[in-house]
Amino acid sequence: MLELGLTGGIGSGKSTVGQMLVDKGAVLIDADQIVRELQEPGKPVFVEMVKRWGDAIVGDDGNLNRAAVADIVFNDADELNALNDIVHPSVATEMAALRKELLDTDHVVINDIPLLVRADGTSDRPEYAHLQGIIVVDLPAEIAVERLVAFRGFDQDDAAARIANQASRDDRLAAADFVVDNSGPVEDLFPQIDACWTWIQTLRGDASS
Repeated sequence: MLELGLTGGIGSGKSTVGQMLVDKGAVLIDADQIVRELQEPGKPVFVEMVKRWGDAIVGDDGNLNRAAVADIVFNDADELNALNDIVHPSVATEMAALRKELLDTDHVVINDIPLLVRADGTSDRPEYAHLQGIIVVDLPAEIAVERLVAFRGFDQDDAAARIANQASRDDRLAAADFVVDNSGPVEDLFPQIDACWTWIQTLRGDASS
């Protein structure tokens, strides 16, 4: 098994890049998807979140209201830490279990890790020492804001604030072994994904499980 990390800020197009690598033959372990599954009604993470914040974070359909959670934790470090304490251990356990299933295969495994670099510039990269490389999806903040407004219904000020509250572009790039520039149209990604896949194949000689 050859493992890599994939990261990028909100609005970067990280999910698109991840899917394009899957189309090349990679297996994706998606932290965001795992979080969504763990936060389904009745799951332990959902129950713990509701125990802390009450029905205000539950939508009319019984599902988690993620916007309400974001409003609570966005500018409150204590509440954000509480959320992380509830969610992160379960995510780590699930990711480890998925990784274990793939250990004895020859798959290229992409670990989608949004918070590999934190807002203060510190990195969790030592925690992921088993990764053979880090792929960063990069674009200027103003383009990310435009896309969040156009495609995900964000208010412009809210989108800008959320990006400013994440790792800086420079800090994220400092952690990169391969950079995918997603500042242009989606067509510009195809040759970059081809180049990325070629680069991944060069790592196979150094890969170990």
